[in-house]
Amino acid sequence: MPGGLTYREAQLCMEMIADTGQVASLDIMELNPALDVRNKTAVLAVDLVGSLFGKSTLVRKPMSYADRLVSA
Repeated sequence: MPGGLTYREAQLCMEMIADTGQVASLDIMELNPALDVRNKTAVLAVDLVGSLFGKSTLVRKPMSYADRLVSA
């Protein structure tokens, strides 16, 4: 969508949220398989959820517990 986040920007946001250690659950809505051409939206959603729960595409140093307390 013009003006929206790119895939990489959304993935980075999910990874940054995962680094906080505060995510315990997620509710996903509005995925319509009948309108999903070649399963592209479902694959994107799975990738972003993976990033939200800690899957990383880059080698990054995990945030320490002390760093989490300071950033909270």
